[in-house]
Amino acid sequence: MTDIANLRKSYERAELSEAASHADPVRQFTQWFDEARRSAVPEPNAMTLATVGSDLRPSTRVVLIKEFDARGIVWYTNYDSRKGCELAGNPFAALQFHWVELERVVRIEGRVEQVDAAESDAYYASRPLDSRIGAWASPQSQVIESRTVLVSAAAQYGARFLLNPPRPPHWGGFRLVPDRWEFWQGRKSRLHDRLRYRLQAGAWVRERLAP
Repeated sequence: MTDIANLRKSYERAELSEAASHADPVRQFTQWFDEARRSAVPEPNAMTLATVGSDLRPSTRVVLIKEFDARGIVWYTNYDSRKGCELAGNPFAALQFHWVELERVVRIEGRVEQVDAAESDAYYASRPLDSRIGAWASPQSQVIESRTVLVSAAAQYGARFLLNPPRPPHWGGFRLVPDRWEFWQGRKSRLHDRLRYRLQAGAWVRERLAP
């Protein structure tokens, strides 16, 4: 049996200083995201999304970032899924990117809103046909009897819509509007670099956190 307690790694690839970081967290994220893409990190756009339901139980899942700018971070999903229902009741959430190969983590917190219908329509139209049909076929997060249910539903919707399925009314984008960012760079001896940005009176305050 593997001795898990002795699994250790020394983080020595890079550092994150105030002098070398951007005052604007979106610019800092853009730099790190671009570096992750250039470094051929597997799925650099994969992020963990944490929500809390009305039962106060937190839940996480991995989703894919599809857009980001000064307004926030965007992903797409079924609004009737567990995450969609939890966000409808509690619109605050957290995101985390973990780029293992670069020894970096980005954490983002804020309020979540639905993107407007035109944005959702445009992204939906850009998806492969199978994915557009899948958005109709899958009652995401609901209990189903077997995979056959999904395959059968996909066939039925494929026959119904052919090459032009419209965007389902229960499917679209969410945007997390950040009020906190944290950039974590692994360092030797567990003395990691952590820079947090928090929104205060409309401006970003950058501060160092102890590891």
